[in-house]
Amino acid sequence: MSLIRQEKAKVIAEVTSQLEKAQTVVIAEYRGLDVASATVLRKKARESGVYLRVLKNTLVRRAIGESVFGELEGHLVGPLMYAISEDPVAPAKLFADFAKENKGITIKAGAMPGSLLDAEGVKALADMPSRDELMAKLLGTLQAPITQFVRTLNEVPTKFVRALSAVQEQKENA
Repeated sequence: MSLIRQEKAKVIAEVTSQLEKAQTVVIAEYRGLDVASATVLRKKARESGVYLRVLKNTLVRRAIGESVFGELEGHLVGPLMYAISEDPVAPAKLFADFAKENKGITIKAGAMPGSLLDAEGVKALADMPSRDELMAKLLGTLQAPITQFVRTLNEVPTKFVRALSAVQEQKENA
């Protein structure tokens, strides 16, 4: 079913607005993907904050033509599913994890602002920790010296109390 001109303009505007705030775009071919699997994939995409749509390639060409993801234009062939996100790792993780379980999806390419990623590059990006994981590691690293300092400060009175206890036991025994 073809879209009328106003609907096409609306889709292009929606994709353009998503691309303006995006850090990563990943495209995957979905030949052989059944409806139940596609529904599961869409649910996972919503949970991870990824904009996931099946779009006409001509509409996407118009949307990315003016964006920083213009390098993807040569890869827009065949039935494609587009994952767009502000988190640079989320779309790659979504497709890579889903492709391990389902053979109906094949990662084609991806792009970050100003750079094009092939399928192997997208898989390498998927292996990287997500933004949340990196923030947790950074917080743990920042807290480690403070925690050690507090333990050291706590050790001084603890040693003093142990020494007093030992003196008290020694006097009681004598």
